[in-house]
Amino acid sequence: MSDILAIVEGGDRETHAVLAREALRQAAAAANLGIEIELRTAGSVRDPLDPARLGAAETVLIVGEGAEDARLAGLTLHRATLDEVLADPAGVLARLDVVAQAPGTGPLRIVAVTSCPTGIAHTFMAAEGLQGGAAALGHAIRVETQGSVGAQDALTPAEIAEADLVVIAADKQVDLARFTGKRVFLSPTKPAITDGAGLITRALAEARVQGQDAAAPEAEATTGAENVGVYKHLMTGVSFMLPFVVAGGLLIAISFALGGIYVYENEGTLGWTLFQIGSAGAFALMVPALGGYIAYSIADRPGIAPGMVGGMIAVGIGAGFIGGIAAGFIAGYTVQALNRAIRLPKTLAGLMPVLILPLLATAATGLLMYYVVGAPTARLLAAMTGWLQGMQGTSAAVLGLILGGMMAVDMGGPVNKAAYAFGVTLISSGVTEPMAAVMCAGMTPPLALALACRLFPARFTPDEREAGNAAFVLGLAFVTEGAIPFAARDPLRVIPSLIAGSAVAGAICMALSVRLQVPHGGIFVLPIPNAVGNLTGFVIALVVGTAVSVAALGALKRSATATVSAGA
Repeated sequence: MSDILAIVEGGDRETHAVLAREALRQAAAAANLGIEIELRTAGSVRDPLDPARLGAAETVLIVGEGAEDARLAGLTLHRATLDEVLADPAGVLARLDVVAQAPGTGPLRIVAVTSCPTGIAHTFMAAEGLQGGAAALGHAIRVETQGSVGAQDALTPAEIAEADLVVIAADKQVDLARFTGKRVFLSPTKPAITDGAGLITRALAEARVQGQDAAAPEAEATTGAENVGVYKHLMTGVSFMLPFVVAGGLLIAISFALGGIYVYENEGTLGWTLFQIGSAGAFALMVPALGGYIAYSIADRPGIAPGMVGGMIAVGIGAGFIGGIAAGFIAGYTVQALNRAIRLPKTLAGLMPVLILPLLATAATGLLMYYVVGAPTARLLAAMTGWLQGMQGTSAAVLGLILGGMMAVDMGGPVNKAAYAFGVTLISSGVTEPMAAVMCAGMTPPLALALACRLFPARFTPDEREAGNAAFVLGLAFVTEGAIPFAARDPLRVIPSLIAGSAVAGAICMALSVRLQVPHGGIFVLPIPNAVGNLTGFVIALVVGTAVSVAALGALKRSATATVSAGA
């Protein structure tokens, strides 16, 4: 059977074109077919097809819309849109009569949503894993990514209505109301990244019909034991808190740049106004958002109001982010308990999510915050804040060492996110040194691997060396997940090397009292005045930490050939 020849016309949709090319490759590989793909985007042509191969071809697959090509004159052309390929690459190839149709009624129609707390790497890696897994199994899939800029490739009501299965691969709460009546399966992002086909197979066996209960729409869905618990709820709260931290921190930094360190005293100036927007506006809402969306993760929308009110109370009584976390869990589990305990006639059931649950849970959460939880939590926060602010020298370095090492243990996994959440939440209490250590340590792994690929090319495969270029950009942007492909191939040598460098970077940051007002952005936020306190110290920590990891990689990594032959 001859190879498939395809031309992907991306135009100004370059990202979609690249994803479509990869989807076709994976679908062809799953069907044991060869494929050659010419990629055309605005102003460039990559991997052009051999004219001789084109001349001898019987059919050519054209994906997208583009100008007429004289090379294709006289050939039989099969056309598909970019969206069709992204939704069902196996189905597109099946039209060419080179893929045997599966017995039965044809492939299943699957819709999926992927999301992670920061909405960057894991969101899109999980989407790619699901698309590849569906292609390998011969099913059609459409994936909606709920990333840091909102939902992309949003599922339409018609697509949801026609779907045979809904897969939610997310590390934070996703609204399930629109999937009522469909078979739904919930999972973290990791299984989708590592084995998309296995996750879909499991979902087909274990998914359950999403219930009609408006007060708790996720109650009927299969969650999987690994997707339930404190970590997921906390990460949901942190993910919704992040935009407030980013916006507030940057606005405060800009206000200091415009009006100096005492800008808040110059009422009426632009700097003073920006300071008020950042501090009295965005920062004031951080803890309420944290509490509200922890409760939302536990009890869905009825939990938002009591959780946010509890978070606001925590701010007012000095309990800060610890009080906000406590308020979120109190509100969420209170709503959950009330929803199970109260049974109303169907004619009154609509009052539960909009009146009865928010009213009773808000009252209960507020009373507990004022009379039981608030005072001890405020004392705990004050003690912890004082301890952190008083850290100097060795004690600060030890904390930085721990936080930095955690950032490289699983590169975007639970340990990494725990350290990240610690740094982010402390910003609301005015303690910004741990956030600097966390971001610096998180940038180090992909930067070190990118540099090691250049210094020790024989230790890495051609694919890894190519991935090193992307890892460099991801490292600059504080996307630690850029190191995952390297760690997955050689974990016993790569991960310890990365932990060593990240731990050193975190320790140096804390020892030099580097401060960071903004919880993300990497090198792109460093030039903003006052966003980073002791910018020189941050750069030193980043360079030294990267150098340590590079040296460790040089000492531990074997040649790519030896690694493959040893199976390590």
